[in-house]
Amino acid sequence: MVSAWVRSVLRPAEICGLLVGARCGHWDILSDWNVTLPGTPKPPLVPPAPPPPGAPSARLLFLTDLHWDQAYAPGSDPACKDPLCCRGGRAQGPPHAGAGYWGEYSKCDLPLHTIRNLLQHLARGPPFQLAYWTGDLPAHDVWQQSRADQLRALRTLSTLLRKYLAPLPVYPAVGNHEATPVNGFPPPYVHGNQSSAWLYGAMAEAWEGWLPPEALETLRRHCWAVPVCSPGGWVGVPVCRSCSRSLPPQVHIIGHIPPAHCLRSWSWNYYRIVNRFEGTIAAQFFGHTHVDEFEMFYDEETLSRPVSVAFSSPRRCGRLCSHMVLDHETFILNLTEANAPGAEPRWQRLYRARQAYGLPSVFPADWDGLLRRFQADERLFQQFWFFFHKGHPPREPCREACKAALLCALRSGRSADPSLCRTLRPRLPFAHVQALELEPPTAWL
Repeated sequence: MVSAWVRSVLRPAEICGLLVGARCGHWDILSDWNVTLPGTPKPPLVPPAPPPPGAPSARLLFLTDLHWDQAYAPGSDPACKDPLCCRGGRAQGPPHAGAGYWGEYSKCDLPLHTIRNLLQHLARGPPFQLAYWTGDLPAHDVWQQSRADQLRALRTLSTLLRKYLAPLPVYPAVGNHEATPVNGFPPPYVHGNQSSAWLYGAMAEAWEGWLPPEALETLRRHCWAVPVCSPGGWVGVPVCRSCSRSLPPQVHIIGHIPPAHCLRSWSWNYYRIVNRFEGTIAAQFFGHTHVDEFEMFYDEETLSRPVSVAFSSPRRCGRLCSHMVLDHETFILNLTEANAPGAEPRWQRLYRARQAYGLPSVFPADWDGLLRRFQADERLFQQFWFFFHKGHPPREPCREACKAALLCALRSGRSADPSLCRTLRPRLPFAHVQALELEPPTAWL
C-alpha cells in the first residue's frame, strides 16, 4: 500500500476519497477523458460484400481462456466451498461423484492433459493459416498464486502450442490473469521488482518467433503492441494497444477483455475509434467472458447503422477472405461423455454460425438482423442461449429479465450506455438491465 502511495499520481484529497470516502475527498475512477482522432476526413464508406465464387480463403483458429489448473485432481470435490474446486483430496459420496478426469461442469479449471488433448486434436485436423490466442493462461486460484506459478503456465502452454501447432503463426494477447496479483499491471513508470518486467520479459522470450523483434521489444518495455503483418498480408494487433501512426489497409484487433466490459471512458473512446476506422477494422476477437457471444458497434450519429462486430468465444474456427470473416464454427468437448468409464475425449463442432442462424453472411448488418430476430423468435433465442453456454446451459431457461439483459449486452459495444438498448424497448428499467449484465450469466436467471 505504501509503495503504491509513493508512486501514485493522485493528489492527497483524491487518495483520501478513494480510501475513506466522499466525506474525506473526491475520487472518480470513471471520470471522462478523450482520445484525439486524426483530422483527416473519414474515407467514403464501402459496404462489405461477399467475395466472388472461388476466391481464396483462409482458416483462422481462435483460442482463449485455457486456465490451466496445476493442482487439478480427478476425483476431488467439484462443489467445494472455495472459489476454485476440483483440487485436493477425493470427494465424498458414491463412485464417480468426484471431478472427472478430463474436466468438470463446475467452478473448476482445466487439467493439462485436456489442453494437450485439444492441441493434439487440432494438429490432426484440417490446416489453419494463423491462430489468435487471447490470454488467461493460469487458473483462478488468485489468492495463492506466485510469480513462479504464472511463469510456469506461460512457458508450459506456449511450449505446447509450438509443439502441436508449428509452423502455424500464433498471435498472442495478454489476459488479466497473467499477472499476480491478478489484474496487477503497473504503469511503465514503475520500475524494479514491483514493475511488470518479470512478466513482460518472460512473454517476449516465450513468444519469440511468433512476433517480430520490434513488437517483442515494445512488449518488454510497456506491454503495448505494434501492428504485425502476418503471412499473406494478415494484420493482427497482438497484445494491448496499437501505437503506430500508419496502419495497413485492413486490420484485425485482438484482445482479452471485450470493450463493453471495460471502464466507461476507455470503452467509449474505443467505440469512437472503431467508428472512425470502420473501413480499416475488418474483425475483432476477444475472450474473458467464458461464453460464446458477440458485441455490436453502431454509427455514433444514429446508433442504428451497424459498423462492426466483436466476437467473443472460448474456442472458435473462422473462415476469412480479404480479412473479412465469412463464417465461424465453435467446437466443444462434451465432458459428460468424455468422463464416462472407458470413453475417449471427442472434440466436436457444436454449430456453424451461418447454418445455425440462417445467415446469408456474417457481416455486422447480419448480426444486427439476428438480434432483431431473437426478439421475435423465442425458439431461435433459446437456441442461441444453448450455444452461448457451449451446449451446457443452466437448468433454468433464459426468460424475460435474462433475455432483456442479454440482448442489451449483445447490442452494447460500449459500457453504461442506455441509448444502445432503447431500440429493443425492454420492459425493465435500464439500471435493472445493466445490473443483470454485470452479474455472472448464471445469476441472470
